[in-house]
Amino acid sequence: MRRGWVVLGLTAGAMLLPPWMSARAEPSGSGASAGASAGRPTGTAGRGELRCSIDDPRITESSGLVAVGDRLYTVNDGGSRLQVFVLDGSSCRVVRAVTAGIDPYDVEDLARSADGTLWLADLGDNDRQRRTVAIELLTEGGTARLFRFGYPDGPHDAEALLLDRAGRPFIVTKEPLGNSGVYTPAGTPSTSRPTPLRRVTALHFTPSGTPGGPVGVAGQLMVTGGAVSPDGTRIVLRTYTDAYLWQAADGDVAAALSAGKPVRIPLPATRQGEAIAFSPDGRSLLTSTEGRPAAVHAVPFGGLVAPATSRTPDATARPPSDPAKQKGFDVFGKLVLALGVAAVIVWGGGKAASMTRRG
Repeated sequence: MRRGWVVLGLTAGAMLLPPWMSARAEPSGSGASAGASAGRPTGTAGRGELRCSIDDPRITESSGLVAVGDRLYTVNDGGSRLQVFVLDGSSCRVVRAVTAGIDPYDVEDLARSADGTLWLADLGDNDRQRRTVAIELLTEGGTARLFRFGYPDGPHDAEALLLDRAGRPFIVTKEPLGNSGVYTPAGTPSTSRPTPLRRVTALHFTPSGTPGGPVGVAGQLMVTGGAVSPDGTRIVLRTYTDAYLWQAADGDVAAALSAGKPVRIPLPATRQGEAIAFSPDGRSLLTSTEGRPAAVHAVPFGGLVAPATSRTPDATARPPSDPAKQKGFDVFGKLVLALGVAAVIVWGGGKAASMTRRG
């Protein structure tokens, strides 16, 4: 991901138009539902089987992942053109690349609709200065279209794209203090003008204690990727350290995130895990990490569809609020979190200083 230290410091302180265009009612009280507590972890940190490692010099920042049949699809963070790599699902060897001439700003995630179209989530905005974000739709034949979107409440940094089985996209923002917003288009997307987004709900993440990632405890709060299962009945969001699994029996992503209760699944510790996908059979989670080589892990979750009880929620659907007022945030916890976010700022500043990105 591209990290902007200024914003993080302030925070610490048609062919490709899908059938969801028809109006659909969202849950009442969207964004302010009762607490949806995450369940106990289903395993210990590091659980998962190494499937293969991506070691192609063209893939240095695997930031999005999709699994279809015996193939994996991945996309680099950022880049100067649309480029999706198709990998052998067993060896992680690049089979081919799908490209198009559009120059994206900061691609952060990847999804694939039922018709085979690849959705590139051009959502990164570390300095929170973009007037619009984008989703680029890319066919396997290399035809691309670009759709721009505008948030109703100002710029956000985001790295997760969820695509429901009707082809409706949901964007989940990345927040250093764990208060992530969920947004979806408010109207029919257009290639000629930006489409307004509307806020669906908010999710609040708290420290999980799972090791991994580049920035300590802060990495347990920031959403870095997401996916919807092949049949549309399960949703997963990940942080640098954990996956959160929701049930959406009727395929309603908005309702599941607003009122459902996720199960937290600790992920294998990696240097900078940002991508997550469901296996083609829908029984496991697949993850990758930035860096080279990039380990691809398979993390089975069995028949988990409902959470176990938990005394301290890990992810809750609620309006954003001051984390210091959240249950379980004692003085020590707040100090640890502050130090973690400070690490994000310092680490991100070093990355941003060496970057040149157009506005």
